[in-house]
Amino acid sequence: MDEYRRERHKDFVESPEDIAEILDTVSEKVPKMIKGIIGAFFSPDAAKDMAKSVAEFRKTLIEGGIPEDEAMRMTREYMQTVTNWKGMVNEFKVGEHHNYRDE
Repeated sequence: MDEYRRERHKDFVESPEDIAEILDTVSEKVPKMIKGIIGAFFSPDAAKDMAKSVAEFRKTLIEGGIPEDEAMRMTREYMQTVTNWKGMVNEFKVGEHHNYRDE
């Protein structure tokens, strides 16, 4: 690391304790944020909104002249896409941060 970068690095992180403090803050805030996002997808209101969205999607296809069987197939694919995306969000895990000062 050249001298310039070394000096800049010192401006941001002075010690391992600084890094531990940063990680403590991140490990506290990120899981709460993720739980909030997941809650937004799986709440009763989110379920109602999804049902309305799927119904509107199908209705729009049929009104646009798409045959019933094709509209149903497309609607199922639409639901699978939404469900898969929600599943990916649900599977996202954040590990616990272990602070060396706790030992």
